[in-house]
Amino acid sequence: ETFLTKMRRLKGIRKVLLLEEAWKAIAKAGMAGFIKYLYKTCRKYFGECMCVTQELDDLLSSPVLKESVIANCDCRILLDMRKYANKFDEIQELLGLSDKERNQVLSKRRYKEVWIGLGGVHSAVYATETSLEEYLCYTTEETEKLELQRLTEKLGGNIELAIRQLAEQKRNEDH
Repeated sequence: ETFLTKMRRLKGIRKVLLLEEAWKAIAKAGMAGFIKYLYKTCRKYFGECMCVTQELDDLLSSPVLKESVIANCDCRILLDMRKYANKFDEIQELLGLSDKERNQVLSKRRYKEVWIGLGGVHSAVYATETSLEEYLCYTTEETEKLELQRLTEKLGGNIELAIRQLAEQKRNEDH
């Protein structure tokens, strides 16, 4: 309700509703219909809805979402899809990807990649590479997080210094 109220009140200002871990919302009764409503309504108010999920099956398992989210998304961003390579025919059909876009999504290169498709008009693969410091900031690997946490405590809570020192230590270990 808060988003809907702001969406209607803030005229001429771009609004975005990002549903992180969309599967949690989808799992609740009535949310699929609400999300469908949001996708159909937001654009009228200069807004966008985005669903983020680690599993494409989260969206595919809900017939309402499959139709509403996929049908109303001009911008699609796919990360590493190699684990879906064997069942990519279904994904390609569902997303309406061309053979060229399919090849882009499933391409294998040296770097981590992200595929961005803009409503069938433009699509490309972008290689992403982060510094070791950036990686250490955002890693979800528990052992790495604990290592950083211990060093941060040892350095009196200075996480920035801990990240720099840990990155340097890891670089030295690799050489």
